[in-house]
Amino acid sequence: MSALSLAPRALYEEVAELLRQRIFSRELEPGSWIDELRLAEECGISRTPLREALKVLAAEGLVTMKVRRGAYVTEVSDKDLADVYHLLALLESDGAGVVAERATDAQRAELQTLHAELEAAVKNRERFFTINERFHLRLLEIADNRWRMQMVSDLRKVMKLNRHNSLLKTGRISDSLAEHRAIMEALLSRDATLTRQRMQQHFQNGLEAAA
Repeated sequence: MSALSLAPRALYEEVAELLRQRIFSRELEPGSWIDELRLAEECGISRTPLREALKVLAAEGLVTMKVRRGAYVTEVSDKDLADVYHLLALLESDGAGVVAERATDAQRAELQTLHAELEAAVKNRERFFTINERFHLRLLEIADNRWRMQMVSDLRKVMKLNRHNSLLKTGRISDSLAEHRAIMEALLSRDATLTRQRMQQHFQNGLEAAA
C-alpha cells in the first residue's frame, strides 16, 4: 500500500474505507492480525486515526479487538452467518414487499434496468457481485425506511466477509440469477406476498451456498 494524501477533516474515515476494501478483497484475510505500526507507516499517518478507523470497523463487525493482542479481521462462524442471513431475509423481504406495492413505474423500470445489467454480468463474477449489491440496496432505497437501510447496510458488510465462498460454488451465480428473475416477476406483477416469499427463499438458498 503506497502512502496516501488523505483529507484531514475525515482522515479516520478514509483509513476505515481503505481497510474495508482490503478486507473485502481478501488482502487482509479473516482471522489475520492487523499490524497497526506497519499500516500507519504505509499510509503515512499517525496511529491515532488508524485506531479510530479500527473502532469504526469493529462497530461494523469487520474487525475484532482483542485485549492486549490488538485488532484482527473478523472470522465469521457458521452461527454468525446463519444469523446474518436470517435478519437480511426478514428485512429485505419486507422491503421488497413494500416496493411491490408502492413503487412508481419509473422505479420499476430502474430495477428492470439493474436486473438486465445483472443478466449481462453472469460471466463476470466481480461485476455480478457489484451489480447484485446495487440492485438490493436500490430496492431498499425505494422502500424508503432509513432504519431498515442502515441495518441492512451493516449486515451486508459482515456478509461480504463470506461472499466469495457463496458464489464460488458451482452453479450458484446461475441459480442466484434465476432467483432474481423470479423476484422481479413477482415485483412487476405487484404481488407483495409472492415478492416477500421469493426474496426470503433467495436468502435461504444463499445461506445454503455460503455454509
